[in-house]
Amino acid sequence: MTASVTGAPLPGSPQTPPPASPAVHVKPQADHADKAKTWLQRVADLRAWLFLLALALGFEAWARMEFGGTFIFNSFNIQSIAIFAVAPLILATGQTFVIISGGIDLSLGFIMGLAAVVAAHTINAVSPGLGLPMGVLVGTIVAVAVAGIPGLINGLLVSRLRVPPFIGTLGMFGVARGVAFLLAGGTTVPISNSFFATIGNGRIFGLPYIILITALFVLVMHYLLSQTRFGQHNYAIGANVQAARRSGINVKSHLLRLYILSALCAGLAGVVYSARFNAGAAQAGEPLLLDCVAAVVIGGASLFGGSGTILGTVAGAFVIAVIQYGLVFVNVEPFWQFISVGIVIIISVLIDQAQRRFSGGRIDE
Repeated sequence: MTASVTGAPLPGSPQTPPPASPAVHVKPQADHADKAKTWLQRVADLRAWLFLLALALGFEAWARMEFGGTFIFNSFNIQSIAIFAVAPLILATGQTFVIISGGIDLSLGFIMGLAAVVAAHTINAVSPGLGLPMGVLVGTIVAVAVAGIPGLINGLLVSRLRVPPFIGTLGMFGVARGVAFLLAGGTTVPISNSFFATIGNGRIFGLPYIILITALFVLVMHYLLSQTRFGQHNYAIGANVQAARRSGINVKSHLLRLYILSALCAGLAGVVYSARFNAGAAQAGEPLLLDCVAAVVIGGASLFGGSGTILGTVAGAFVIAVIQYGLVFVNVEPFWQFISVGIVIIISVLIDQAQRRFSGGRIDE
């Protein structure tokens, strides 16, 4: 017998070792580093909204100190900023898809101008016979369809002939520009259709029609990018085109559709521009090309491809609109707009490169 009835060990019997104390888990230092890294990446992903907030607060403080008024809490200012953002935002939605795929479309500005001129001529030609609303519908369809032609050529150049997107779309920039000016006769084409003018400048429940049209369009494009197979294939191609091809994605077909989609967005932007000013102008989109690329980059899309969102592009477009309208509001020379937008673009690109280094992404030397 080696133990007592009560369970206590007898003299000379082996002692039961005391129970081990529970181990205290000490988080490795790497965990804290990963948390900090994740936090910094989240801040970088939200940079467009942070830029927007900083700009709004800055102009609000400036307006209160200089004029004793408000910048943010003024409904006229908010609607004016939204109207400023309409055309660049529509252009930028198509550009977002292209940049996420690892490409760029430099022809969008003059495709927009081409569509504006075509819309003006078509509406003027068919409205007397078809009526004002039907004339607007036919003019819009024809303008957007014509805008798809240079998009088709861009897609064929990039997908079939393997022309670099920068070169191919830059060539189409010149072609679309020339055709637009030829159709316009070198002048602005006025539109004689009161219904079209109402769409461009009218309101419903206090909101401009063009803002509501743009909001609906952006929601559709957001769904297309984030919830459909087309959008997921776009991300896959931008992240690694070889891996996307091996996984069964028809890269050539996708790129062809992608550049057509981008051009159709430019066509719609041209129609909206014509409705707002009740005229078509070949140079309508020329100053907006930089703005649309800037909106996409500021919104968090990487120029290396594989990342970006439509909602980020919305924030980027509003950053540019706030800069443009805000500087006018506080009586600063408009030339500072270009400097301000350029600085924001540079900061966004630097943040994108730093973010890729943190995540182990490729940075071309």
